[in-house]
Amino acid sequence: MTDGYIAYEAARATQAQALGAAITRLTGAVTASAAEGTLSGPGPVFVGIGASLAAACAPVWALRGRGIHSWRLGAGDHPLPFPAAAHPVFGVSQSGRSAETLAVLDSVDPARRFAVVNVVPSPIATVATGGVLGLGSIPDSYASTIGYTATVAALGILADAWDGGRIDEGWPRLAAVFAAVESELTPRVRALAPLFEGATHADFVGTGPAVGSAEASALLFREVARIPSTGMSTRQYLHGSMESAGGGVHVIFGDTRELDVAETLAGAGHRVILVTSEPVAAGPLLHPVTVPRLPAAQRAIIEILVTQILVAAVAEVRGVEVEEFVFHNSDIKVAAERPGV
Repeated sequence: MTDGYIAYEAARATQAQALGAAITRLTGAVTASAAEGTLSGPGPVFVGIGASLAAACAPVWALRGRGIHSWRLGAGDHPLPFPAAAHPVFGVSQSGRSAETLAVLDSVDPARRFAVVNVVPSPIATVATGGVLGLGSIPDSYASTIGYTATVAALGILADAWDGGRIDEGWPRLAAVFAAVESELTPRVRALAPLFEGATHADFVGTGPAVGSAEASALLFREVARIPSTGMSTRQYLHGSMESAGGGVHVIFGDTRELDVAETLAGAGHRVILVTSEPVAAGPLLHPVTVPRLPAAQRAIIEILVTQILVAAVAEVRGVEVEEFVFHNSDIKVAAERPGV
């Protein structure tokens, strides 16, 4: 372990087991909070940065699918104080130390401050006077693996239970599904790494609930393989962004319009990886990766598993050391203990 983090592959090796344990803890905690009436009323606003912001995508989609107004917002994208409203504000931060997220919560009425964090105690957990959903201080890698998947699980379970909802019965089985998919797909996915050998960039594109998977995947490819990468929604991609295709690899998540996008790109001579639950025939440039059909947040956890496998193999192909980051910014994390906190 270095600076509080464990190696990327060490985190991945125990991820299925750690995810299962976290889901059990989180289900109990969310059930208790729901019984106390904490998870009711206007829908939650999730604020975060980086991977934590991406993790909220599928859960927000699930809440909106139930007719509940909910949002995920970049913690650094709003002037402070954060506007007063009836919606509870959840600071999402795996470390519990993200400076931007802490600043938002600091500006919110104490009764509306909530947090979903891995590390407790932490500055964000301390200011979240409305309530804290902790993942269990799970050891994680610097380029987040289990921290990310457990955060998606926490937010997904919370979204299921919000305002009288039922926690999906698939959650207790997800760790076993995760392990089975990992075992089955690892050789297939690793074999795709040479597609990136000379790639100048990578586009990650996802349908509505999978936009977070596209964003988190692009972040991992920048962090781990150092490939310039962009994550966006399918519809945004169709509105002009795909016009610059060429020289890169396109990784697409989805089952509907995404199939046509993948075929169009491959037909135009571009390398495509399609992560889908639909049966799709492989082609010279089209490489389907089949994942199980699951509810949005559970599916997002399986989608990022595919990326975790792929990016490690791509780093090997390109000769990049996974654990070596180039830049270390001193102003994005606050100290573990703040004066007055």
